[in-house]
Amino acid sequence: MNYSSLRSSVFVTVAIASASTVFAAPVKVDVEAAMKVFKENECHKCHNPDKEKKGPSFKKIAAKYRGKPDAEQKLIKHMTTGPRIKLENGKEEDHKIIDTEDPIVLKNMAQWILSH
Repeated sequence: MNYSSLRSSVFVTVAIASASTVFAAPVKVDVEAAMKVFKENECHKCHNPDKEKKGPSFKKIAAKYRGKPDAEQKLIKHMTTGPRIKLENGKEEDHKIIDTEDPIVLKNMAQWILSH
């Protein structure tokens, strides 16, 4: 195999790998499970999927993180560490810590929020 053939082969391999990343199937979200966690943790008191409440809507959160590779991790950290947050009305409070440490549940919850 000469250099030109090798270079072409590498190019094709990289192109296929890139295309498979770009066109990868979207993550399957278990909406029913996410809604159950949403209700059990009383997230609905401050958040709504579509409308602004005391906290931002999931649509607003999803728009903020759209295209960011660390979006899922940032949301999980936010849900599990109880950071100090500034509310829409300007007041500050500690964000409620979600009542699970299960990484599958947390990942599904983050993906559900990001799917809006």
